[in-house]
Amino acid sequence: QVQLVESGGGLVQPGGSLRLSCAASGSIFSINGMGWYRQAPGKERELVAVITSGGSTDYADSVKGRFTISRDNAKKMVYLQMNSLKPEDTAVYHCNAQIKLIDWAGYMDYWGEGTLVTVSS
Repeated sequence: QVQLVESGGGLVQPGGSLRLSCAASGSIFSINGMGWYRQAPGKERELVAVITSGGSTDYADSVKGRFTISRDNAKKMVYLQMNSLKPEDTAVYHCNAQIKLIDWAGYMDYWGEGTLVTVSS
């Protein structure tokens, strides 16, 4: 019954900014790690940024210094602030979360359907 829904994607010019949001809902007991992954046409899905429940972060080398991941545990949301966007950032961005259900013993991975980010003039 867990759902992850992304929003905030769109068309932006090189050098522009976008803020992606992902909302988790359902019969959630707790959320451990959360992250953003992206998949460009013809490419495999790659990690963009991850954040632990305690706030520790890690980023792909290609986005360090430009992207910032954050989360709001009370709202069960994770965000990705994307600055200085480049054409190579164009991809479908997917939200991921490790979630423990109320009636389950352990954590499971959940994925959103994705939001398209297009960086082009």
